[in-house]
Amino acid sequence: MDLYSIGEMVIDFTPGSEPASYIRNAGGAPVNAAIALVKSGLTAGVCCSVGDDDFGRFLMDTLREYNVRVLNPRLCREAVTTMAFVTLYENGDRSFVFARKPGADMFLREEDVREEDIRESAIVHAGSCSLSASPEREATVRALRLGREMGKLVSFDVNYRNLMWDDDQEACAQAVREILPYVDLLKISAEEVEMMGGEEGIPALMERFGLTVVMETLGPDGARCFFRGKKFLSPGGKGKCVDATAAGDSFWGGFLASLRLQGVSLAGDITEEILRRAAAYGNAAGDLCVQRKGAIVAIPTREEIEAQLEACQG
Repeated sequence: MDLYSIGEMVIDFTPGSEPASYIRNAGGAPVNAAIALVKSGLTAGVCCSVGDDDFGRFLMDTLREYNVRVLNPRLCREAVTTMAFVTLYENGDRSFVFARKPGADMFLREEDVREEDIRESAIVHAGSCSLSASPEREATVRALRLGREMGKLVSFDVNYRNLMWDDDQEACAQAVREILPYVDLLKISAEEVEMMGGEEGIPALMERFGLTVVMETLGPDGARCFFRGKKFLSPGGKGKCVDATAAGDSFWGGFLASLRLQGVSLAGDITEEILRRAAAYGNAAGDLCVQRKGAIVAIPTREEIEAQLEACQG
């Protein structure tokens, strides 16, 4: 597999054509990132648990439709979907109001994470939602640790801190710090950069934990990348990619897909030129998502991303 992605699944409500109209779409960073890879022509697998309800079954159907290999699928007794009511403004920003938290029954168990699946993969990816419950969080920590020990490229997406930790930033930051020794690539938003000590502290954070790349994807001006003591900006395109719902997930899926398409298999393979290409690819994917106002159904294909890149360069 090109991607082995883990985490509980979240359901998003994204806006339709009218302000008060909402469309149900499956969401969650692990699913969106996996599908972004699949639509780029790579392979993906998701280790997940979802609710035994209409939303959960819709999510599983969506994964099958996009040929994502579902590892250890588990339907939970408890209704575990999180309903996010999302507004998309003209400037591309989104505002979230969460109806309720997921149930504790949804979190991954130790037996859900299998060494053979990680060994088969090239990239191991997870999101911080998977760290929000203890002791269930140990399954995610173990998967990331195994990925690092097996020499895989390990990616992590900091997300949903206000939902999963009741806006307790220190609790979220501590959970993230716990897994950073196993992570090569960290995706983070501007607010989460502040949570982790601010932009001026990023170089020290990277040195302390051995991070190769920190990518901050929130903002209309594009993605900021921290790499080997440098910071550079990869400008956004027509849609002004923002880190919200599937736009940010599509950015990261496209970013990881670009690394694989460029032949990167280890963190040591990454160069600034490779990173700039990957960030541009991710920006194009996120921009298209924003323009389409959608979640999984709006994640673009490789051909669409390349056409968007050409249009932006032109």
